[in-house]
Amino acid sequence: MRSFVTGLTAALALGPALAADLTVERLFEAPDLAGPSLRLARFSPDGRLVSYLRGRDDAPTVYDLWAYDIGSGRHRLLVDSRALVPSEGALSAEEEARRERQRIAALRGIVEYQWAPDSRALLFPLAGDLYHYELGKPADRAVRRLTATEAFETDPRYSPRGTYVSFVRDQDLYAVELSSGTERRLTTGGGGPVSHGVAEFIAQEEMGRNTGYWWSPDERHVAYTRVDESPVAEVERFEIGPDGVRSFRQRYPATGEANAEVRLAILSLATGAVGWADLGRKDQYLARVDWFPEGDRVLVQRQSRDQKRLDLIAFPATGGEGQELFSERSDTWVALHDDLYFLPQRREILWASERSGHRHLYRFDYVGMLKGAVTAGDWDVEGDWHAPAVRGVDERRGRVYFMATKKSPLERQLYAADLDAGAAREPVALTTRDGWHNVTMSRDARRMIVGYSDPGQPPQVSLHDANGRRLAWLVENRLDASHPYAPYLDRHSTPEYGSIAAADGTPLYWQMHKPAGFDPARRHPAVLLVYGGPTVQTVARRWGDRRGGQAVQLLTQRGYVVFALDNRGSGSRGRAFNEALYRRLGGVEVADQLAGIDWLKGQPFIDPARVGVYGWSYGGYMTLMLLAQSPGTFRAGVAGAPVTEWALYDTHYTERYLGTPQENPDGYRQSDVLTHAGAISDRLLLIHGMADDNVLFTNTTKLIPLLVAKGLPFEMVAYPGSRHAALSFRDTGIHGWTTILDFFDRHLK
Repeated sequence: MRSFVTGLTAALALGPALAADLTVERLFEAPDLAGPSLRLARFSPDGRLVSYLRGRDDAPTVYDLWAYDIGSGRHRLLVDSRALVPSEGALSAEEEARRERQRIAALRGIVEYQWAPDSRALLFPLAGDLYHYELGKPADRAVRRLTATEAFETDPRYSPRGTYVSFVRDQDLYAVELSSGTERRLTTGGGGPVSHGVAEFIAQEEMGRNTGYWWSPDERHVAYTRVDESPVAEVERFEIGPDGVRSFRQRYPATGEANAEVRLAILSLATGAVGWADLGRKDQYLARVDWFPEGDRVLVQRQSRDQKRLDLIAFPATGGEGQELFSERSDTWVALHDDLYFLPQRREILWASERSGHRHLYRFDYVGMLKGAVTAGDWDVEGDWHAPAVRGVDERRGRVYFMATKKSPLERQLYAADLDAGAAREPVALTTRDGWHNVTMSRDARRMIVGYSDPGQPPQVSLHDANGRRLAWLVENRLDASHPYAPYLDRHSTPEYGSIAAADGTPLYWQMHKPAGFDPARRHPAVLLVYGGPTVQTVARRWGDRRGGQAVQLLTQRGYVVFALDNRGSGSRGRAFNEALYRRLGGVEVADQLAGIDWLKGQPFIDPARVGVYGWSYGGYMTLMLLAQSPGTFRAGVAGAPVTEWALYDTHYTERYLGTPQENPDGYRQSDVLTHAGAISDRLLLIHGMADDNVLFTNTTKLIPLLVAKGLPFEMVAYPGSRHAALSFRDTGIHGWTTILDFFDRHLK
């Protein structure tokens, strides 16, 4: 379960700024209120270009492919998505689900792309087919269509030397030889419950693995998954849409039940022979797969079903038995990540581990011997929203570049550490401005793209050298009179930050927005915005995104104080902080949020009788648990897409924190909203997409009878055809936020 962060981009608006009220409709219109931004900005492999996706001026959720020439300092449009395909049509069910897993379901046009290894071309999918763009050709002949089928080709990529473009079609793996255009089918037998080269539901939704195949560096082999969902129980799910009801037999791996059977095959392209890696017992997870640089071995991360052990195992390219290099173990769970890097000149592996209590970097040799720590301290090597923390490795200079919380857990800064000096030498800070940085480095680690924002500065993007010196602006995004947000600046609320102590003395960070025209002599209504779930950080020194941050401005314009707090169990504060909720959800999280509300109600400018709470997904669960465990604390609450019974949720997420229902029945009972729902007495608004395949709509339908039996008046909005990201789409987003604001106005004002 993950929160939704949707970044919509557009060009700068022109003309004078006029004072205006921010409306819900304006959040979804062009140009984007945050100003222009670059999505998926990347260096070409040769470091000469920066490619990126940019939303159209007239349609900020439809993306085109652009590039910036570092030598000339010029931007140019490479591919106009609508000129190439004027009407995309509907997505396939598989592609729709895949984008839902990647949190890009509301985006259209070119939503992903890849560079060819030789920097001469780019690959992108559009409307279900694959296209190859060659930089050296005239614009009218630069785009070559690689596939033209009724099926959707997904997960496309170049092979490491650029000989092939591979992809998944109809649950089997294919490759097109670029020189001849010849298409080759690499696997057969996909269909029904069996798929090849596809990341299973659990891998995509909870494990951060979005692919099911991996090329060897020499292009001689392809490792791929064979997924058999037959062991997974089928659940009949009804997608209620505006045109009727569709019934689906969905294989949903509910906690405590069977997962899909996942095997790892290794195909020889020359002979067609397939070897199988002996992963051991079936009841475990294939977490990650990487090839050693020499192409002779595959490094597999295998996680136990209880997630307390993660083994790194090297398998030969022919399959068979592997050699365990090293393991990570925990009494609670071992968190998965993507911070594994090969150092071929040293024949070492750079790896992130929480074995010290905080996530830090370590060096291992190729046989698994620990060579030493690269970083250490009471802080975390930490990226942004499940992104890797390490942004570059310069093996020649012996340096690694990484994001971390060293300066403050509320910020992300870039640091450089010496691979040989070890943790005894402090890393060097390469960014210093208070706020949030996101860095992408060139392959040779000599240049970097730096994204930056803070509460008063919308996202900026600039080009820097490896020492942090700015070379050029890619998007300066000045908040001046021509900026899209300029008309609303006079009523903009900048957050204040602070901390309170949890029951065990742990500091809990909060942020608070005061309303426009704030009068400290008056008592104001307040709204708690809550997520509260594992790994997610809400309180941060960054510009607010459209769904969260700018919705805050809607509330402050209406006179509300808006408050948020990161409770124990949320992310980026080390293992002890993260693990506080182990074996019982809705316990310490609720206690910490209530401590924050007690503090808030003690402020002289807050009316303690007019406080509401809003949350989505885990935040919707938290809203219900707060209302149920402390009736009367809030006058009104809005719960969006809430989990109400954890037995309805999936294996990998739920068992990580609660174990299985069979071994921890009391933990499940105490963690369920349904156990406590009878105590809810405050006004409640429920919102849920009726086609939600993540937090199933069943969660809400199981809650409703309990509320009805108690005679508790409540309100409900159910969106036919909408999935988990219902409020990310324009129509449901406008309607949803209008409904939420109206609900709070009726009950808190």
